[in-house]
This record gives sequence, C-alpha cells and structure tokens, in this order.
Amino acid sequence: MTVSFNQIPVNLLAPGQYVEFDNSKANKGLTVMPNRILVIAQKLASGTAAADVPFMATRLADVRAACGRGSHAALMYEASQGVTDMVETTIIPLADNGAGAAATGAIAVTGAPTEAGLLNLYVAGVLVQAAVAVTDTPTIIATALTAAINANADLPVTAASAAGTVTLTARNKGTLGNDIDLRLNYYPQSQKTPAGLNVAITAMASGAGDPSIAAAIANLGETQYNTILIGLSDSATLQLIETELASRWGPLKQNDGRAHTAVRGTVGTLNTWSNSRNSEHVVAWSVEQGGSPMPVWKHAAVWGTICAYYLGGIDPARPVQTLVGPGLLPATQEKRFTRAERNNLLSYGLATFIADAGGNLMVERAVTTYVHNSGGFVDPSYRDAETMYTLSYLRYSVRARIAQKFARYKLANDGANFAPGQAIVTPRTIRGELIALFRDWEEAGLVENFDQFKTDLIVERSQTDANRIDVLLPPDLINQFRVFAAKLEFRL
Repeated sequence: MTVSFNQIPVNLLAPGQYVEFDNSKANKGLTVMPNRILVIAQKLASGTAAADVPFMATRLADVRAACGRGSHAALMYEASQGVTDMVETTIIPLADNGAGAAATGAIAVTGAPTEAGLLNLYVAGVLVQAAVAVTDTPTIIATALTAAINANADLPVTAASAAGTVTLTARNKGTLGNDIDLRLNYYPQSQKTPAGLNVAITAMASGAGDPSIAAAIANLGETQYNTILIGLSDSATLQLIETELASRWGPLKQNDGRAHTAVRGTVGTLNTWSNSRNSEHVVAWSVEQGGSPMPVWKHAAVWGTICAYYLGGIDPARPVQTLVGPGLLPATQEKRFTRAERNNLLSYGLATFIADAGGNLMVERAVTTYVHNSGGFVDPSYRDAETMYTLSYLRYSVRARIAQKFARYKLANDGANFAPGQAIVTPRTIRGELIALFRDWEEAGLVENFDQFKTDLIVERSQTDANRIDVLLPPDLINQFRVFAAKLEFRL
C-alpha cells in the first residue's frame, strides 16, 4: 500500500470506480479567523430577552424590543453598528440589580424670557429642544422640555416636571447612570438660552448597585468572542472578565478574546483606577471628567468595535491610530487631556483618543491595562491591543494549518523509510510547513526576521510521548510605526 486513503478500504472487492475527496491541500495562504463581538450590558424590565442568556443580534429594532429602548444594551449595540455591521454580534443582556438605585438629575427653569428661542439641552450627547416664547412661564417651559425628552424613547433617561423643574431618572439602575451628561448649548456659536431665562442643571448622581456578570459569563459556553464590549468598569465586574479571558487565552481552551471598557475621570483618578488593574486582555479607554458628553458605555462600544473590525477582521497588526470614532462628540478645548496627560495615562495602561481639527475623535493608542510583569516590573510586551490581536491570529492560523494538512496522520522519525503517498508526517515535514507558514505571515505583514525564525525554530518528537511533536515557535512580530523623531540640523 503506497497511498493512504481516508474512506476507501484496502479490502474492497466489489467492482466499481471509487473516488474520495481530500481537502488537506486545497487551501492556499492563510486561514481567515472567525470574528465575533460580544456585548455585555444592562437591559430593561420591558425587554423580552431573558437575562444572562446570549442571543445573536442582527437588527436594531429587534435588539430594542429584546433589551428595551434606551437600555445600555440597545444603545451599545446601536453605537457598535454605527462603526460597522460586518461583524457577527451577540448580546448577553443583564437585568438591573434589584437592590440598585437609578441615578437622577434635575433641570430647574426660572426667570422670564425676554426673547423667543430654543432651549438646547444635551442628554448623553443627544440634543433635545423645547421652544420658548416670551409669554412662557418656567412651568410651561419645563413641561415642554419634559415632553421633548420623553418623546425620544432611545434616551437613557425619562423625565417628569413640576413647578418649573424637570427631574430626570436613568432608565437603568446602577452607577453608569451617574455618567449621563447633561448640558446646554454644546455649540455656543449657534446655540444660546433665550435672554431672561435661567436654567440650573443638577448633574446625574446617586446611581448605585451594578449587576453581577457571573451568571452571564457562566452561560458563554465555548464560543469564541474575539472582542467583548462592556460599559461596566467596577472592580467586581473586571475581576470576573479578566479571570474568564485569562482562562480562555490559555493553551487548553484557546478561544481567547479581548474586552473593551471605558472609564471617566481626571488623570489622577484614572491612574488610581488603573493601578488596581493589570490585564493584557482588557483595554480601558480614558474619558475626560466633564469632557466628552457621550457616556462611557458608548465610548466602550465605539472604540471596541473599531478594534474588532480593523484588527479582528482586516489586519491584526496594523495600528488603529487615527481611525475615527463615529457618533462621538469631543470635549471642549479646555477639558481635553493634553499631550503630556495622555502620555501619562498611556504609561498607566489607559487607552487614549484625540480630536482632529474638525472635531472628530480618533484613536491615539489602544493599550491594554497590562503594565507590570509578575515581578512587579514595567513590562511592555503585552502593552498594545495590536500585539494581542496578532498573537491570537498567529495561534489560530498555526492550529488551522496543522489540522488541515495533517489530520489523521501517522508520526515517524526523520529518515524513516516509507513509501510516498502514505499519511505519515515527520518532524522535518512539520518544520518545513511551519517555515512556509512563516512566509505566509511575512507576506501578510504580521512578522519579520525570517532568518532568526528559521534559526530559532525547534521541532522535535517528544521524549515522553511517541505520539507528540513539541515545537518552539519564535516569530518576531511586526511593529507599529508610532513615533517619527527627527533632528532638523539646518544650514544658513
């Protein structure tokens, strides 16, 4: 016997022409890795979806029905879809903590308008307008503003008015409601409050009691979610997600993913928060205190989806810097982090974005919260999200190549004398395949330094298990062009 058949037996006696198919050499080049997004976010009691049970999301209208309009889950899905609808997305809706409290805020209207105009209120970055006439009383204006707020079912708040004061209540319970920004006249050059009218805003506060994600994580199963979007950033939540992702990243599961969240604060409070985190699997986007009016859950959804689409679906090694976050409003100039502040945040493991001249927010650098190694020393090896997405893809592609080429093969030592056509592999054969795979990686712009790889590559038969090949795979990952430094030594 010189040919190893997979399905045609050697003792076949019945006459006929029997042809089987073998796809082990059918695929050329690199394997495409499946790309999936998982959204973990709160639903409303009115949503029809079961809490902590994942479901595939395909249409915004269906997600709104399943999770409730104005819920964190629906709003995060909408923000993610604003980046791309080309990544398969699953949602695990979280029920509010029954013992939690919803954040509240207020808008108090006083005075008497001396000119007609519009009251321009921004709720979580969304414009709500109420017409103002010179004959209107504060009660009339507050009632009109309340009606305008409640007319938008996709706002994360509901409103009630009494005696010239509008009281806002977050739809979802928990601390995220405290991050709902309220402000007037975001564009002061074209928007103003009618003269004679006074509007005092009480910021959203007193939201408490976030839901646990323990049951949601238990229901994930073995499906690989390359990117996880989560608005919650409290210690209990992140500890659970970090532990789960570390387990998934391990060699016995290999269904790894990366989580994206966002945190608002000053440089000091953000760095204090980051000091308690150190995970290569979590990217935390830093948002200015009193800065961007968009809530942190929307920042997490937008920036995380950008990484999912460009790193998970196009090129895991190409830097995401300068990519624009659609639908995000920037902070006013005086509130934006300076270059020095952003550099400091990056050193503490917080991802940053910047605003261009047109007011678009763009990725500056997507770093993970991993800063220190197990010895407590600064370690840049897992600093960038691009590194983690690249490593994930390299592992997937090497597994796919070996599984495709050598499924149901026998294993022999180098130099063994067997007829061509046999389903037998040797360490030298696998070494050659890995070198060819490196060339494919190199052509795709994922790795460099072929000679180093070839020299350091080790492929050997296990000394303790005759059925096993042990490999030391040493690719030098391609780097990202981030800094151009030049000394302009001019002449006169």
